[in-house]
Amino acid sequence: MKKILFLLIGVSFLSFIDHKYYIALTEIEHNKESESVQMIMNVFVDDIEDAINKDYDADLQLNTKLEAKNTDQLFFKYLNEHFKILINNKAYSYNFIGKEYDGDIVYFYLEIDNIIEVKSIEVKNDVLTQHFPDQQNLIKSKINGERKSLFLTKKNDKGLLKF
Repeated sequence: MKKILFLLIGVSFLSFIDHKYYIALTEIEHNKESESVQMIMNVFVDDIEDAINKDYDADLQLNTKLEAKNTDQLFFKYLNEHFKILINNKAYSYNFIGKEYDGDIVYFYLEIDNIIEVKSIEVKNDVLTQHFPDQQNLIKSKINGERKSLFLTKKNDKGLLKF
């Protein structure tokens, strides 16, 4: 009886341990007025910090007074290597507009200029999957008033949206 009681107490304590979810969201929208594709990507601060620190032998110390001065350059370098986008079957480079911290999330603001019309978007996104195999990258788009989404993982890191 004592063993069963101990087992039940042990299992109930385990239920209070935080389960870590690995998910990032990227929102893509075509702004007809500015003729640009605007993207907002959000990821967990600690996850992106771990990945960049390991990949580039850095010590970012994100969202602290000791944050590395080259943080934005490392963010942009990392994103360029792990987040690729084709619009209408043509590869584009995006501008890194900036970042913003909100609690344990960092938002990246990205933009591609001179996009008059969007018929298709192909995304390759393996952000964080090298270090976190359970990472999931959700892509949500709003193009010409139409909403579509992709769910990307380490095994399936590329998808196509047609409008």
